[in-house]
Amino acid sequence: MISDSDLDVPVEQIDARIHQGFTAALEARGFHADSQQQQAIDTLGQWLQGCCTGRRGWLRKPAAGVYLWGGVGRGKSFVMDAFFAAAPFSAKRRVHFHAFLQELQQRMQPFAGHPDPLVLAIRALAQDIRLLCFDEFHVHDIGDAMLLRRLLDVLVEEGVGLVMTSNYPPAGLCPNPLYRERFTPAIQMLEKRFTVLTLDAGTDYRELPGNAQQWGEYLWPQSAGGQAYLERWLALDEQAQRDQVLTVNHHPLQVRALAPGRAWLEFAELCGNAHSTADFLWLLQRYPRLALTGVPNLDSQPTDACQRFINLVDIAYDAGAELLLCSEFSLERLCRGSAHQDFVRTRSRLGQLHRRELTATQDAGKPARAACEKES
Repeated sequence: MISDSDLDVPVEQIDARIHQGFTAALEARGFHADSQQQQAIDTLGQWLQGCCTGRRGWLRKPAAGVYLWGGVGRGKSFVMDAFFAAAPFSAKRRVHFHAFLQELQQRMQPFAGHPDPLVLAIRALAQDIRLLCFDEFHVHDIGDAMLLRRLLDVLVEEGVGLVMTSNYPPAGLCPNPLYRERFTPAIQMLEKRFTVLTLDAGTDYRELPGNAQQWGEYLWPQSAGGQAYLERWLALDEQAQRDQVLTVNHHPLQVRALAPGRAWLEFAELCGNAHSTADFLWLLQRYPRLALTGVPNLDSQPTDACQRFINLVDIAYDAGAELLLCSEFSLERLCRGSAHQDFVRTRSRLGQLHRRELTATQDAGKPARAACEKES
């Protein structure tokens, strides 16, 4: 674990430093912690100090990590951010689920041809990290399940401290019966080796005035001048490249229009076809202002298309991208009836988009302010 030489403060001051950082973060935002959030930061501070103390000050070895779970908007990420910022050493990282999995795949490449390149890549990663904060921890497919199982095993073995947030308790991480049995050892590790805390009641930070993250727009109905608004939103002119085919991770991606840092795609292409989270990361790294047209009612879509849309929203939100979604339907109708396990989080994030409702009588050629005068 973390040694004394890694620390910026004496070991016995770590817990106090974590609490000071949390209090400062609350005051800066004008927030007050509820009892569950306060319990979470208390646990995190004590756990980190125990990790640094090791067996010297504890009757038993500290937990391998802390697992925070609960509904959307309950302050999990806020608590973890405050904890991460206050942790008094530099060998730490805060990562998002999709980007970290892609990084891990890239770290495996230098070990190609060696026995078990995944383990070698994780051990190399662990040499530079003593604390890893993992936001939005979840499992969707067998590839993720097996990778995350090995990842947890090796990181715990290497003594890396782990803090994770999730919308699910450990037992709910992998509901698909087709591969749940293979992920069960990871669930058992989380339940036995980690301190598991629930933040599923109390203050919903996203509902507090001024706390919504304005990260894009939702426009409907698309047929009432939506394309004209999109062209202005992306600042597309005669120099924009139209109807392009990009090669993304060795396969084609159809794009309606491109400009520096900006792209326009169709839902049917990006989410209806077999594009991966790696494709979405590639796209948003190069075009962080993204417009998506033809977004349908999600209850009319197959499960895989809905999953891709959920992944796209997660990645765009985490990356700080700007997203314009264009649909024929209101956001309420778009989201109605979706039974996907992750859609509560997605609905919360979509709810932070600025909504613009067009009318059929509007002149699509008018300036954006006139074209989008009516807002919900």
